[in-house]
Amino acid sequence: MIDRQFARSFATAWINCWNTRDLDQLMQHYTDDFIIETPYALKIYPDCGGIISGKKHVRQYWETALSKLTALHFELLEVLTGVNATSIYYHNTISGKNAVESLFFNADGKVERVIVMYN
Repeated sequence: MIDRQFARSFATAWINCWNTRDLDQLMQHYTDDFIIETPYALKIYPDCGGIISGKKHVRQYWETALSKLTALHFELLEVLTGVNATSIYYHNTISGKNAVESLFFNADGKVERVIVMYN
């Protein structure tokens, strides 16, 4: 079970990494073979089916996305916990949209899968 304090601390650090564009720090939270499923990936890589696999490829995707979203800024709205997962509900102050990222952790406390949903 994900501890509420861990989830809140993780989400706060995660938001800070995005807002400061610190991909090096952000990438430390993920396994080498993690998978992200996100509709935004289709805008960057139309043939990917919304799924990007592997830390190297996800980092390339995030670098490309950040180069297009130069004023990206997130505000944390809520953190939800599950058995081996946490969901981060946040607001993108630039786009005006809300999003939920559900992050699934392995036994070592690293994120191995992410599913992103937008309003």
